[in-house]
Amino acid sequence: MRELRPLQALGLSAMAEAAYLALVEQGPQTSAELADRSALVGSPLECLQHAVAELSDIGLVSCTDGRLTAQPPRAVLEAVAERRAREARIAYESATALSRFWLDHTSGSSYVEVVDSSHGHMAVQRRVHDEAVAEVRGLSIGPVGRGDRVPEVSLGLLDALDRGIAYRVVYGATILQDPKALAVAHECVDRGEQARVFPDVALNVLVCDDRFAVVGATAPDRTGHHSIVVQPSGLLDGLIGVFESYWRMAVPLPSTGEVFESGTSSMNGHRQLLSYLSAGLTDESIARELGVSERTVARRIARMQEMLGARTRFQLGVQASRRGWL
Repeated sequence: MRELRPLQALGLSAMAEAAYLALVEQGPQTSAELADRSALVGSPLECLQHAVAELSDIGLVSCTDGRLTAQPPRAVLEAVAERRAREARIAYESATALSRFWLDHTSGSSYVEVVDSSHGHMAVQRRVHDEAVAEVRGLSIGPVGRGDRVPEVSLGLLDALDRGIAYRVVYGATILQDPKALAVAHECVDRGEQARVFPDVALNVLVCDDRFAVVGATAPDRTGHHSIVVQPSGLLDGLIGVFESYWRMAVPLPSTGEVFESGTSSMNGHRQLLSYLSAGLTDESIARELGVSERTVARRIARMQEMLGARTRFQLGVQASRRGWL
């Protein structure tokens, strides 16, 4: 069962997953009985209670007369998938609304500062990396503009990682189609960054702890960049909420050279397809990103379903997660 981690992939704790699997394997139990199971021995009762609460909150566990019972997962997790899809749409709409908000309120707002030169744009990003105390959260639209540009790691980012600052970044799915930009992202991941991918990221944002955020925008004349520095305010709270919504829905950035366990060259790139599919892209969008036809995308997905014994795309995602492919 060690490779079975579908609940952790959904954001539940390792203990919650272990508790659910124990209930499925052993049947209904009391909390005390559950604590005696090998996978949970030595776990503080408070932590176990929290794990059970995680499972109860999404409907995977019920409690009757003090005994915990595992519930069938399919309907519950499909409901989770639908809810998170709605959250993704709301996140995108919120990002658009917030963008309009700061555009309407930059003039004379004490909590908003506009930096309107390309040099200043780089300097204010460096400030995020230099001043972070605990964590930097980021949204990156991904590669835009001319293809001959050379992507590079932001100044100060690697230094911040080296001194123990936690980084969580959600990249737009276009990064998967740009080898140079992808290599830069992998360099950051190798140094400790947590990176995920999501289609249609709407803003370039860096959040320094909970103290301030930097929103990137192209200057009106298209010759440089503007950065909007957002100080503590309702707007900052909103930006943090938008990031967390994206983070919950995004999928891990595929590592360099990932292939399916079969090892055949024909399987190269299928994990990338799984990432697109899990990130919520339509067949049309996936086809555009991969440079193939929609029919080819559908055929590859059907072939993966056959390989993993999955009758639906939802089951395909679960099976792929179990095998560590996502």
